[in-house]
Amino acid sequence: MIRSRGGAYPALHQSIVERQQQNIEAKNRIARAAAELVHDGDRIMIEAGTTTALVARYLIGKREVQVVTNSTLVFSYARINPALQITLTGGEFRRETESMVGPVALRTIAGLNVRLAFVGTDGFTLEKGMTTQLVEGAEIVKAMSACAEKTLLLADSTKYGKTGFVNVLPLSRVDKVITDSGLEARALRELEEASIKCTQV
Repeated sequence: MIRSRGGAYPALHQSIVERQQQNIEAKNRIARAAAELVHDGDRIMIEAGTTTALVARYLIGKREVQVVTNSTLVFSYARINPALQITLTGGEFRRETESMVGPVALRTIAGLNVRLAFVGTDGFTLEKGMTTQLVEGAEIVKAMSACAEKTLLLADSTKYGKTGFVNVLPLSRVDKVITDSGLEARALRELEEASIKCTQV
């Protein structure tokens, strides 16, 4: 384990550059489908992650959307779109996830209200729900979900059945899972039987 202020993370956690190169097509399809749910004039939060960050790329054509994020990747995509109003959470910068975390970020998030929160995960199962490798990331997801009308989990199909180090949210707290067509029929059936809404793209 590598110690960090406010928590620890596994030394083998993949860098964000490595994760950006994985399942590229599926991640873009998921992000595009997620962006289609955003309305003109919406207020949304986008949590740090390689799939979630891509949502900002597909907001072209949307008008007067307020985007709150703890992700420098989201910022890099969103800043070139003049129709987006961007709020950065502030906080302690984590290079391994290109994210801002910690008390400052959590206080900023807690003081805001949005319609949609787009969040990611390192793994999800019916038994454990959403899980991640990083304690600080789990805190951000919980905070975003708490101040959003709807929480949308964006996760490619390879994440299903995997369990990370830290519990984040039960799937019952997620309003919809958006994943790719690679999710096995058995897994989709399990989710549907548990009343978890799931969209495949």
